[in-house]
Amino acid sequence: MSGANRQSLLMIDDHPLFRRGVLQLVREADGFEVVGEASSGQEGLELARSLNPDLILLDLNMKDMNCLDVLKAIKGRDSDARVVMLTVSDDAGDLVAALRAGADGYLLKEMEPDDLIDKLKAVAAGAVILTERLTRLLAHSMREDNKPRDPDAAGLTEQERPILELIAQGKNNKLIARELGISDGTVKVHVKHLLRKLNLHSRLEAAVWAVEKKREKSA
Repeated sequence: MSGANRQSLLMIDDHPLFRRGVLQLVREADGFEVVGEASSGQEGLELARSLNPDLILLDLNMKDMNCLDVLKAIKGRDSDARVVMLTVSDDAGDLVAALRAGADGYLLKEMEPDDLIDKLKAVAAGAVILTERLTRLLAHSMREDNKPRDPDAAGLTEQERPILELIAQGKNNKLIARELGISDGTVKVHVKHLLRKLNLHSRLEAAVWAVEKKREKSA
């Protein structure tokens, strides 16, 4: 594991040149320590288990196994690792599928290097991350579904409402627990319940949904 102020990072991507370039950027940035790299999903899973990194960069498309299965396996271990998809695909279906499988962020490989590092620092600090274009894409996709119109219609409790607000601010469970004076486990239970009530599958969807609702009210 990394030191107190550095985030350990593992990258899983089967394109050697791209992987090498990103890891060079990360090594030059403050706050990160590259602890491993993998060229296949299976190797990535093994390294995720043995290294227990803080942050994992995961390519959406690899030859040896479905990367959503890799993502689900990592999240299924109840790991604290934050997983960011790094991909060429801006397809709405890929985006929604990754978020519903538990991704903490979804970034495109076409990003400028400085923007990529800024986004990685944000997710390391506990934020959920998308580019502005992907946020609009996700919001549009969600509007096509039958979602509650507001927290009242969803039946959110007085405890779930501030948690949704803090999720919308990009805060993770530990930060939410600290701010509200409750345990991480209690936050996890409330998040699970509010996602079910909102008919959403991930906290990132919840964050985008909450921001969209606030924007609609202020318009």
